[in-house]
Amino acid sequence: MKFTKSTKFIYFAFIWHGFFLALTVSMLDLNTVFPALITTLTESRIIFGALYSVMLGVPLIFNVIFSHYLRNKEYKKKYLLLGIYLRSSAFLGMAIFTYYFSENNPMLTLGSFFFFVFLFSVSAGFAGLSYSDIIAKSLSSEKRVNLYTVKQFFGSTSAFAGGLLIARIFSIGIDYPLNYTISLLIGSLGLVIASLGFILLPEPKSLISNNTEPLGTFIKKIPSILKKDNSFKLFIIVENLAGFSIMILPFYMLYAKERFNIDDSYIGTYLIWLTVGTIFSNLVWGFLASRFNAKQIVRFCILLGGLNPLLAIYLGTISPDMFAIVFFILGFMISGRKIGFEPYLLDIIPTQERVEYLGIRGSLNILIIILPLVGAVIINLFGFNITFIIVSIMMGLAVLLLSKISNKQIQELC
Repeated sequence: MKFTKSTKFIYFAFIWHGFFLALTVSMLDLNTVFPALITTLTESRIIFGALYSVMLGVPLIFNVIFSHYLRNKEYKKKYLLLGIYLRSSAFLGMAIFTYYFSENNPMLTLGSFFFFVFLFSVSAGFAGLSYSDIIAKSLSSEKRVNLYTVKQFFGSTSAFAGGLLIARIFSIGIDYPLNYTISLLIGSLGLVIASLGFILLPEPKSLISNNTEPLGTFIKKIPSILKKDNSFKLFIIVENLAGFSIMILPFYMLYAKERFNIDDSYIGTYLIWLTVGTIFSNLVWGFLASRFNAKQIVRFCILLGGLNPLLAIYLGTISPDMFAIVFFILGFMISGRKIGFEPYLLDIIPTQERVEYLGIRGSLNILIIILPLVGAVIINLFGFNITFIIVSIMMGLAVLLLSKISNKQIQELC
């Protein structure tokens, strides 16, 4: 694989962004730091689940609207930068409200979080579509896959450093709410630094169709697009099946806090184990990909998502240190989604309709939108253990549904 000077700069820009983005994400990690922060403000699992539904669901709901708006834009870098700066502003806003209001007025802080999480999520959807389009038109398929792998490595390294930093912040005696405020401020600054890689990035002109059809007409066309493009339809099915495991990702931290009565010092410990799992999984996924067909790998991912809740129940009876294994496995699951889904999707969708397809894909991930809130309701009614068992059963059903798709179709998908 030959790299021109231009290609090297493109790699540098995206790796730079990925490195500092991973550091930023560690500062408000959705599986460790953010759950711990929310539980200091409220004991309501419903509010907790609602916040996660907003965070995960808002960009998906708005993706069709954003993709319809962006599809006739020849250059999208300015929208990518706008999305990054809005996300940085959301971090800054949460830091301010956490520092000034979290102790005396936690409900006001939670109310502000709904706004800032909404802003964070909307801008993430806006930036994500632009990001995917820029990377797709800047690099060939082979170089894209290589970039995602390299970027994942540097991102994992940065996330590990972020985990160490979080562990330091929460273990040296910095009082609440200053500890979370510092974490959020680092996240806000990290996003600004991450954007620097894109400012000088030359963006190729997009191939556009100059389609001026109204948004309503485009939405009505989605069923026919799915019917026409079988590979894309299968991609949507598999991604939704894999989404069942997302239901309880943020609740593992809550379970550990309630089960073991641990303090915030474990936030950094669990985050480090999650990051180690992500780094180690890069090697494992590569090994499996060279020895098994696509259907077996997809089945392995879903089974892993089904076994982890049962493992959490068992480790919840032993010790908080052993419970770190749950987060180690989470690293595998998160890494698999990042490395596997996006590069393939960019390969199978039509070039001129890339942004629309990305928007449709996001908006049809229906389960991701509702499952965190559903999970909170079930935990409230029946407790953690029953909820974990339900998730495992659902993942088992997902495996059975996956078996109905032929090997040939799965090979086309992946």
